[in-house]
Amino acid sequence: MSIRIVLADDHLLILQGLELLLRQVPDFQIVACCRDGEEALHAVRQHRPDILILDILMPGKDGLAVLRELHEEKLPTRVVLLTAALDEDHVLEALRLGVAGVVLKEMTGPLLIQCVRKVYSGDQWLERRSISRALDKMLRREAGAREVAKILTPREIEVVRMVAGGLRNKEIAEKLAISEGTVKIHLHRSYEKLNVDSRLGLLRYAQTQGII
Repeated sequence: MSIRIVLADDHLLILQGLELLLRQVPDFQIVACCRDGEEALHAVRQHRPDILILDILMPGKDGLAVLRELHEEKLPTRVVLLTAALDEDHVLEALRLGVAGVVLKEMTGPLLIQCVRKVYSGDQWLERRSISRALDKMLRREAGAREVAKILTPREIEVVRMVAGGLRNKEIAEKLAISEGTVKIHLHRSYEKLNVDSRLGLLRYAQTQGII
């Protein structure tokens, strides 16, 4: 029985290389090659492949956006994310969305074939060092969030995150549908509770606690 595969990568040379490599495997069947996220979604909905090998960074709808939609639609296709470099935040989101594999583009052909077989059998294939870093980051964030929740209100935490993200008071007010005056009150209270005296202080605190 063939393992039916959809490939998606916006770099034509990589896409062609993957296709050439995997077509040489007798029990692999490439049912579609896609250049962007929309094409990948259409191909998965149409062909219902066993495996989708998906580039994480593509213009328009990227790999994570595709993964979110597949997750929401509860499609059975198992996804292997393909990436040139692993980012802990991307790995964490991919894990939450049920990704079955995360592989580096530098991986040799035999290892990619092994990855596809393992994912098809129901297992996961994850690059251990990157996953370990991602899980460590997640644990630090959860611990930091618990600590912050003891000090700040949920609304104050929202404001602190937005300040740390570089938003101005007016932008924060618009996003939260509150007045700029209310934003200033939340900031003032946060300064007092955290013993900081500036937006830079809030940023450093947020980074230290891992809440951004």
